[in-house]
Amino acid sequence: QIFQPLHTLRAAEKELLPGFHQFEWQPALKNVSTSCNVGIINGLSGWTSSLDDSPADTITRRFRYDVALVGALKDLEEDIMEGLRDTGMEDSACTLGFRVMIKECCDGMGDVSEKHGGGPAVPEKAVRFSFTVMSVSIQAEDEQEEVTIFTEPKPNSELSCKPLCLMFVDESDHETLTAVLGPIVAERNAMKESRLILSMGGMPRSFRFHFRGTGYDEKMVREMEGLEASGSTYICTLCDSSRAEAAQNMVLHSITRSHDENLERYEIWRTNPFSESVDELRDRVKGVSAKPFLETQPTLDALHCDIGNATEFYKIFQDEIGEVYKNPNPSREERRSWRAALDKQLRKKMKLKPVMRMNGNYARRLMTMEATEVVCELVPSEERREVLRELMRLYLQMKPVWRATCPAKECPDQLCRYSFNSQRFADLLSATFKYRYNGKITNYLHKTLAHVPEIIERDGSIGAWASEGNESANKLFRRFRKMN
Repeated sequence: QIFQPLHTLRAAEKELLPGFHQFEWQPALKNVSTSCNVGIINGLSGWTSSLDDSPADTITRRFRYDVALVGALKDLEEDIMEGLRDTGMEDSACTLGFRVMIKECCDGMGDVSEKHGGGPAVPEKAVRFSFTVMSVSIQAEDEQEEVTIFTEPKPNSELSCKPLCLMFVDESDHETLTAVLGPIVAERNAMKESRLILSMGGMPRSFRFHFRGTGYDEKMVREMEGLEASGSTYICTLCDSSRAEAAQNMVLHSITRSHDENLERYEIWRTNPFSESVDELRDRVKGVSAKPFLETQPTLDALHCDIGNATEFYKIFQDEIGEVYKNPNPSREERRSWRAALDKQLRKKMKLKPVMRMNGNYARRLMTMEATEVVCELVPSEERREVLRELMRLYLQMKPVWRATCPAKECPDQLCRYSFNSQRFADLLSATFKYRYNGKITNYLHKTLAHVPEIIERDGSIGAWASEGNESANKLFRRFRKMN
């Protein structure tokens, strides 16, 4: 009985084999084969091979999106069934109306060269696209309310972050990137229109998927949504504000951009219906000058927000050590000496080694009251020291709100005070640091001050939707790549 050839096993037994789940889509997915037992496929399958610089069959590997989603759901089968029982829903009555929230992440990684490999020539950069099942909810036929039966407890762990596609592509190479992600986008669009029928707890149940691309850093969002690069005067991926406006009015902005609007604006940019000059046209489309390719959810990337703001504070610290507010255009040498003094102080008192590019760990250590006190020892005037302390205090009040997985539970007080704190923070910047924020402000600082409450009101969290899971899985990828 036991050792039968695979093809004679019954469906029930095949379910127990690794990596093979029976499922179907109603209606069937457009342009996607209906076979369920598809493993890792060549990411370029379906493209004709004309990529000459590196052998096409080594560029990318991926899972078919629907197969990967089914695998992820089956991994959660016990949790989902338990959730159904806990909510007191009659297990057998719930076969329809499941809704699955998917967070998508995509991030480029520099330098993944083999240490001394003899493999084919591939670009030394890689891009990873992955997804996380954030929650599963159900709306029973007779109920108005949706009930959440599963929520990912650690949405930023590399364990909940399932890889979908690995590519040896430079994330700045827009053409190749879009060519490789094209099939994924097509599959995702097909799945939005259809329902998945999959056996859960021994009964076929129907799932609908909602995709939210929130795990992208600003560079990737701009690339996918057809916006100009991050040095542009249009500094925000959420609203139409220009850099000067954002520096003038730091707090009061609302989210206006969306994928559909970007598509409309691209059409205007392409056709120029009012025969305007380039400058007028650019102002009309607010910096959308390429075709939006992948739908992202306008949000704020918590990790890079941290890093961006720490970089900004690091510069403020230097300026304060050199009293730039008295002497508005110092020489390069002076600036260099302040930086050296700051690094030396931080290394001596905080054991913080200077870094080439700001990273998450450095940012976390720098953005503390302790570090601020250490820096204040180098700041000559007492009132400037007080302002620096106040800035950091406000920042530390604001930070948990966009880092927490569930701010309403974890830091309700800071959440309530956020708008007040950000207003106070902005007032300090525009009063005391006029020399830095006269007509300019960094992208992430603008988002931190202007958009956080609105995003939280809409999504309930910023931290949970960030790209950290993907970032920490990059580390693993690097390691496996070096081993093989």
